[in-house]
Amino acid sequence: MRAVIFDLDGTLVDSAPGIQGAANEMLASLGHEPIDLTSVRSFIGNGIAHLVKRVMEHAGINLSTPLHEELTRKFTRIYTANPTSNTALYPGVREALEHLCDEGFALGVCTNKIHAISVQMLEALSLDQYFTSVIGGDSLPTNKPDPAMLVASMAELNAEKAIFVGDSEVDAATAEAAQVPFVLFTSGYLKVPQSAVTFAASFESFSDLGGTIAALKST
Repeated sequence: MRAVIFDLDGTLVDSAPGIQGAANEMLASLGHEPIDLTSVRSFIGNGIAHLVKRVMEHAGINLSTPLHEELTRKFTRIYTANPTSNTALYPGVREALEHLCDEGFALGVCTNKIHAISVQMLEALSLDQYFTSVIGGDSLPTNKPDPAMLVASMAELNAEKAIFVGDSEVDAATAEAAQVPFVLFTSGYLKVPQSAVTFAASFESFSDLGGTIAALKST
């Protein structure tokens, strides 16, 4: 079976405004000023605990372990209540997924977002029908850039070969560690220059993904 596996935040969905809203509600409960969207976008990619830690650092909040754990739980409660608030699919995502399904690819999601929230988001956006496998940040003992998540996704899809589509240096490192070709979505949340990551191909718009995958498959 051939498979295409996707990251979620910054790849399939622009979720940064929704994550910003949840972070600002958490900060407001502590009497802190809101955080800007650019900063939030730069914190996304390594899971909720890391995101909350970066928000705390940004706001000058003491990073004691008990408080970090408490705020991680609080952020999770706020975000889980409505994870698709101010969140949108990137243009052309649905059409690209339908095309890949028509071409016979099995599709999966491999994200550091909590599994239950990931499934909730995919269902709310009517994307769940396309994906046979969803591996979240709490599905295994480790998460990206450890390759185990991507390997597990391939196993669930019964795929001997796969392509990983993502937007960040974390995704690039994951694919490299798993020895899977990486396709970079250049309109996502990449925090480093493109020259600093390894990728087999790249695309700016999902209208180009089908052709990008076809060209990569033929090489």
